[in-house]
Amino acid sequence: MKRLPMLINGKWVGDQNDEWLAVFNPSSGEKIAEIVNGHEEHVDEAVKAAQLAFDSKEWRSVKPYERGHLLVRLANHLRENKTEWAEMESQDVGKPISQALGDIEAAARYFEFYGGAADKVMGETIPIEDGLLNVTVLEPLGVTAHIIPWNYPIQIMARSVAAAIATGNAVIVKSAEDTPLTAHALSEWFAESGLPKGIFQHLTGLGSTVGAALSGHPGISHVTFTGSVSTGIQVMCTAAKNVVSTTLELGGKSPNIVFSDAPEEKAIEGVVKAIIQNAGQTCSAGSRVLIEESYKEAFLKKLVKRFNELSIGPGHSDPDIGPILNKRQYEQIMEKIEEAKKDGSIIAGGNAVTVEGYENAYYIQPTIIDGLSHDSAIAQQEIFGPILSVFSFSTVEEAIQLANGTDYGLVSGIWTQNIDTAHYVASKMQSGQVFINNYGAAGGIQMPFGGYKKSGIGREKGFVALRNYTQIKNIAIQFSN
Repeated sequence: MKRLPMLINGKWVGDQNDEWLAVFNPSSGEKIAEIVNGHEEHVDEAVKAAQLAFDSKEWRSVKPYERGHLLVRLANHLRENKTEWAEMESQDVGKPISQALGDIEAAARYFEFYGGAADKVMGETIPIEDGLLNVTVLEPLGVTAHIIPWNYPIQIMARSVAAAIATGNAVIVKSAEDTPLTAHALSEWFAESGLPKGIFQHLTGLGSTVGAALSGHPGISHVTFTGSVSTGIQVMCTAAKNVVSTTLELGGKSPNIVFSDAPEEKAIEGVVKAIIQNAGQTCSAGSRVLIEESYKEAFLKKLVKRFNELSIGPGHSDPDIGPILNKRQYEQIMEKIEEAKKDGSIIAGGNAVTVEGYENAYYIQPTIIDGLSHDSAIAQQEIFGPILSVFSFSTVEEAIQLANGTDYGLVSGIWTQNIDTAHYVASKMQSGQVFINNYGAAGGIQMPFGGYKKSGIGREKGFVALRNYTQIKNIAIQFSN
C-alpha cells in the first residue's frame, strides 16, 4: 500500500496534514493505495499554474511536431511496459488482465494517433474577392479539464489528453477516486518528460469537490467529462456560468438488433462480448438485444448456453467476467435484478457469486432477462452491470422503433446478411455509432465517438476530436497592386 500525491505545477503535493482516501482492489477488496482528498485550493493552484505554463515562451516555442514526438514516445513507453501497466489497470479496476492489456494498447494508439496529428491541424483559405486574402487559423483553447471515470481510466484519459496536448493546450486531469493508479503513473511519466511544469497536472479527490471546482473554475477553457447523465448535467451547468464549452459522454442503453438471417456465431459472440466487457461496466455496453420473433427461440437457446459457460473471477486470473467495482455498484445492480424477477423472467444468471479466496469482493453472474415491458425501468435505465434485457420484433420498423425507444443513443449493433436491411436500419438509428455485423471495431481509435440524446454532447476519437481543443481565428488581409 502506498500514498499517491497529486502533481501540481511540477511538484508532488500531499503530506501528513492532508486527508487521504483509501483505494481498493475490486477483485479482492484489499486496500492498495491512498490518494489525497483534494480541495478547491488545490484546483485553483493547478489552474493558475496551467495558465502560466500555457502562456509561457517555453511552451509556445515547442513546435507542433515536437509535441507529436513526445506523445509517440509515450505510446512506445506504454507498449514496452504493457504488462506492468495492464497489471496496474487490472488491479485498480478489477477487469480481466487480457482486457486490461487491450486498454493499454488502446491508450498507446491514442497517443500515437494524436502524436501523428499534432502538426496536421490546419486552417484554410476562403475566397472572398480580389485584393483580399482570408485565412483561418486553429489555435489552442488554453487550459483544458479532463474529468475521468473509473471504468476505463487509462483509455479515456489517453483519448482526451492526447488530443489536447497535440493541439497545444495545458491539461489538468481529475482521476476517479476509485481508480487513480494509472493516472498517477502517467503523471510520473509526464513529470520526467521534459514538458514545461504546469502543462500536465493531476488532481485527486472527490468529484463533488474537486470535479465541481474544476468544471466551474473561470480559468478553464474546456471541460471533457465522461460519467452519468446527472453529473454531466451538473458539469455542463457549472461550465456554462463561465461560457465554457464541454464534451460530455454520458452513457447508453445500446441495442444489438439480430435479424433471422444474422451470421449466427458472430452475432452470439458479438452480443456476449458487448455486455460482459468489464463486467458490463461500460458506457457503450450492448445491454439490450432485439431478436426477430421467428428466430428468438433458436438464438436465445445458444445465447443462454454461452452465458452459462462464462467464467467469473479476479482480474489477474483472466476470467471472462471480473468483479463489480464496489459495494455501492453491486447493490444497485442486485436491486435491478430483484426488480426483474418480479417484472420479467431470468433465463440465465441472476445471482451473486462468491469466489473462493475473494469473499470480500463483489461478483455477479452474467444475467439475461426476458419478458420485460420495453417501457420498464430496467429496459430504459443504464444498469452498468452484466445484465442483458431481451426483446423481440416482427418487422423492420418495429425493430427501429424499439432500438430508438430510450433516452440514450450511443451505440447500435445490427446483425444481418441483407445489405439493404443493414443500410436502411443504420440510416434510421439515433446513435452516434452504428456497427453492422460487429460491435466495437477493435476499439475504433479513429472513429468519432459520442451520442445522440442523453448520451452526451460532442465527439471524441478520430480527427474530429481535435476541434474540441481548438478555436478558429479568421484573419482577413487586404492588399493592392
